[in-house]
Amino acid sequence: MNTVNALKVRNNFGEILDLLDKEKEPILITKSKKIRAVIIRYEDFQARFIDKQAEEEKEKFLKQVKSHGAPSLINEDSVVTLRRLRGYTD
Repeated sequence: MNTVNALKVRNNFGEILDLLDKEKEPILITKSKKIRAVIIRYEDFQARFIDKQAEEEKEKFLKQVKSHGAPSLINEDSVVTLRRLRGYTD
């Protein structure tokens, strides 16, 4: 893992991005000899945060569906199921 000081990042940001693409490893950013930030590739960010967040939202939605009687939905017409989940009464 590479470590770069903040001044070098400011002056050579394009070069730092090229290094990130080449090494495919996070880059630690230091300021006053302390690690202050990390630069990671977008693909890594997406895998660690975006995809995880989407999975959590999916799980939350599935729990909501199950709490509204999902086992009884198996033999029901999908339109009827959607209407019932949305609160419409026939």
